[in-house]
Amino acid sequence: MTPALLRLLQLVSPTLPVGAYTYSQGLEWAVESGAVRDEASAMAWIGDCLEHGVARFEAVYLAHMLQAWRDGDRARLSELDAEFRASRESAELRAETLQMGHSMIRLLSETAWFPSGLLADFEPASFPLAWSAAAAHGGIDAREAVAGYLWAWAENQVMAAIKAIPLGQTAGQRLLWALGGRIPVLAEDAVAAPILETHNFLPAFAIASSQHETQYTRIFRS
Repeated sequence: MTPALLRLLQLVSPTLPVGAYTYSQGLEWAVESGAVRDEASAMAWIGDCLEHGVARFEAVYLAHMLQAWRDGDRARLSELDAEFRASRESAELRAETLQMGHSMIRLLSETAWFPSGLLADFEPASFPLAWSAAAAHGGIDAREAVAGYLWAWAENQVMAAIKAIPLGQTAGQRLLWALGGRIPVLAEDAVAAPILETHNFLPAFAIASSQHETQYTRIFRS
């Protein structure tokens, strides 16, 4: 087992203290509305968001950020980060990525292995920017980094579904097996995709996030 793999396992762990578990990215409202109500509908919702949203847009930006870190192109990193932040469809989604980015930067500032001040010029920063800095510095291969990032996103969504629907733990594992089977190809495509060919068009996802802002009873922050 290589040090890079161990670093990746740490970065995708649910114990990473960046607050990911407090967000459902609109899934909670989808449950409230009845659009997601069981294992099958959870699979449809999370699978579509993974395949047509996160993997086609966020993961592509992540891959380009990884390359920019390796190239030492800080101007390009600022540009990519600004574009990604501007893409957030609701106030909740924007607050989410900025809070998680801030928490990631604070965490890295307290670890001996990460260069002090490397992210000082980028605060506030999106979560993909801060996470990609750790992955690039950790020597993690781009495809493995993107695959790990997608896995962490899918795992967090499944954990949210288990709490919100609710689902049993075994159902959650079935969802992860199915979602995980899609990730290798999605990661390959994201790494190879030109930035101008990305797209972020998920109307139901955007509506769910916007509706969640005023949802009366909720357990998640987005």
